[in-house]
Amino acid sequence: MAPKPASTTGNLKSSTAGEAPAKARALGGKAAKKTVTKKSAAPTADGEKKKRKKARKETYTSYIYKVLKQVHPDTGISSKAMAILNSFVNDIFDRIASEASKLAQYSKKSTISSREIETSVRLILPGELAKHAISEGTKSVTKFSSATTTK
Repeated sequence: MAPKPASTTGNLKSSTAGEAPAKARALGGKAAKKTVTKKSAAPTADGEKKKRKKARKETYTSYIYKVLKQVHPDTGISSKAMAILNSFVNDIFDRIASEASKLAQYSKKSTISSREIETSVRLILPGELAKHAISEGTKSVTKFSSATTTK
């Protein structure tokens, strides 16, 4: 039996369109990632290129370092250890924030208050760690409240 000729009516795809699914199958079912090239900075009127600003990345590294120096002034930390701690802080933050969001939804509130944060900390952190976290949080909220009322 002879192969059917390609019909031009109804099939507007090019002849290479059938190769894309084959490539995706060759990659294990994942679609190939597109590479994005950066455009070079355009020269200004005086012939110099503008410098691109580096993309800002928000991390907790400076705060982790400050706490480390408070606890152990003579101890350093490697960049890998700092990356792990930063990831840990982000993970705990996400867990507490999502739990506080659920608690606010249950009580039909649109605002997460310190009460929801405290309850979510009690639910997420185990035993003694939760008690210490709550006492530190209460201390921070009290300090913040007294600072804002005196101004």
